[in-house]
Amino acid sequence: MKIKNICCIGAGYVGGPTMTMIAAKCPHIKVNVVDINNDRIALWNDSNVDNIPIYEPGLSELVGQTRGKNLFFSTDVNAAIHQADMIFISVNTPTKTYGVGKGMAADLKYIELCARQIAAVATSDKIIVEKSTLPVRTAEALRSILDNTGNGVNFDILSNPEFLAEGTAVTDLLNPDRVLIGGEDSDRGRAAQQALVDVYANWVPKKQILTTNVWSSELSKLTANAFLAQRVSSINALSELCEVTEADVNEVARAIGSDSRIGSKFLKASVGFGGSCFQKDILNLVYIAQTYGLNEVADYWEQVIIMNDHQKRRFAKKIVKTLFNTVSGKKIALMGWAFKKDTNDTRESASIYVADYLLNEQAEVVVYDPKVTSEQIYSDLDYLGTRSHEENRRLLKVVKNPLEAVHKAHAAAILTEWDEFKHFDWEIIYNNMLKPAFLFDGRILLNHNELEDIGFNVYTIGRGE
Repeated sequence: MKIKNICCIGAGYVGGPTMTMIAAKCPHIKVNVVDINNDRIALWNDSNVDNIPIYEPGLSELVGQTRGKNLFFSTDVNAAIHQADMIFISVNTPTKTYGVGKGMAADLKYIELCARQIAAVATSDKIIVEKSTLPVRTAEALRSILDNTGNGVNFDILSNPEFLAEGTAVTDLLNPDRVLIGGEDSDRGRAAQQALVDVYANWVPKKQILTTNVWSSELSKLTANAFLAQRVSSINALSELCEVTEADVNEVARAIGSDSRIGSKFLKASVGFGGSCFQKDILNLVYIAQTYGLNEVADYWEQVIIMNDHQKRRFAKKIVKTLFNTVSGKKIALMGWAFKKDTNDTRESASIYVADYLLNEQAEVVVYDPKVTSEQIYSDLDYLGTRSHEENRRLLKVVKNPLEAVHKAHAAAILTEWDEFKHFDWEIIYNNMLKPAFLFDGRILLNHNELEDIGFNVYTIGRGE
């Protein structure tokens, strides 16, 4: 099977960058990225590539090189499906907010809608690639829908989970640790698998392209995120212990990370992990375990989430306690809203929950983030449903200048590890704040001792008073 035309349904954080890289490395393949969100597609097609809807270092340059040549963004989903040899499904799979599995199971309604649309439109054989993060055995559901259309079209289903880290997505796509492709154990399944291997082999060494069965591939994605999140929660659990002893969590992390069996990655204590994947995938894993009656397995993985929620909550409580047990009427500057640096993604960001806690304590919260829009910040708060749309806009202010954020503030809190925060003139910031001036470093980003020399009262995660 030689692939000449690829369609990707979903122009979000996975579909957009992945298809851009495929287009850049496979100029012989036409790549159509489609989405029903008109505004999103309009931004992908904006004449100024800096206005594309996703901020990732290096992405806008790649889009500029390929868009209009062999990379196209459109809302005409049916036409793209009809033309394609291979269709990537890269739509959102949020956690269910209703019914059975509410709060834990993945909501597959968008996946099913895609499958039904493909089944209705396709008039030639297609390879269907699961790119969204999905529960184990979702391929069976896709197979059931696609094979019962009665139109005589053959569909081959592959699982090709993404392992991108936001902020480094372009680098991760260019030089992946591995590309995982799960296929069905049949002649057609193996041929479809090889067709996708051949696409990636245009730039990825074949030794880094792993092939498995579909179900192993689906489970591997959930497991990878669960293991990474587990490491973050583990070091965060120790950070609290460090704060009540004379240990320093950075020194502990360096010591254990030097052990080759453990390694140093994902041992950075913080206010808590965020992003679209970690929490959603672990809850999905918990739900799957529960449905099979594996309660001890479910409890084990759920503790990773419990620890993460605790870390965000105790950071917010620490701000209140340190500011003499009340923040009512006090101005608190939150530095950073994105869940990590070098991305404008805010999903499950610790900042959302810290801000919500402080607003409940009647603080005057001011937010500065170099990449996140005020519309997104207010949308994140509205989604929690804690207070009304109007109330959120009255109580929380978003500014475009860090000095405006800290002007006459009682405290500042670092919640995203943006590099620019390290280069601020913290003496000027100190002079703009009310005294005593408090600084809460939720990312262990700054030099604790230098800040104290300036005059700040500093709290750093994982370090004693």
